[in-house]
Amino acid sequence: MVRVLLADDQALVRAGFRLVLERDERIEVVDEAADGSEAVVLARQHHPDVVLMDIRMPVIDGIEATRRILTDGRSDTPRVVVLTTYEQDDYIADALQAGSSGFLLKDVEPEDLRRAVHVVAAGDALLSPSVTRRLLDTLRARPDRRPQQPERLDVLTPREREVVALVGRGLSTAEIGKALSMSPATAKTHVNRAMGKLHARDRAQLVVIAHETGLVSPH
Repeated sequence: MVRVLLADDQALVRAGFRLVLERDERIEVVDEAADGSEAVVLARQHHPDVVLMDIRMPVIDGIEATRRILTDGRSDTPRVVVLTTYEQDDYIADALQAGSSGFLLKDVEPEDLRRAVHVVAAGDALLSPSVTRRLLDTLRARPDRRPQQPERLDVLTPREREVVALVGRGLSTAEIGKALSMSPATAKTHVNRAMGKLHARDRAQLVVIAHETGLVSPH
């Protein structure tokens, strides 16, 4: 059973998401938050597996709420999927840098929303290659895009560095395997090992790390 917390300032939106999600008997909506501050409190209270987080909310916004939830220091930290009606690159960048595991627009199809919850709960990132490329373009355009802590990558083997660089460019596991002449299973093993060494929650965080450390070229 995947336990989900809904955070959105519109009651009708929350009701709609609850209805969609609870059509899947493997998903339980544990509670609803009407603002970012309440989302932080309820996440600490219910320990959900996944938080579906709106961005524009009163008191504190979804980006700050995500940051507070994911820096709580708990071993059972939930995964956060950011939902918004605004397809703006800055939101994608800010959400992922805050630690979210995915980004969805609110017009997502019901089945895709349910699938997204399971994907994120299983530990994968919900980030398509096209969104990854837009994210990187946005991060590169920021004035503070100089590499930060490149020594973080010292824990990686040369092969793992290659793999993380390809993840950072938006390649799928199958594409990484093809590019490096290895099976998808081997590519996935390298990705998982790199995530462990870099303390990344998922592939989305690898993308951010690849950019921040300068592993991914600006061009």
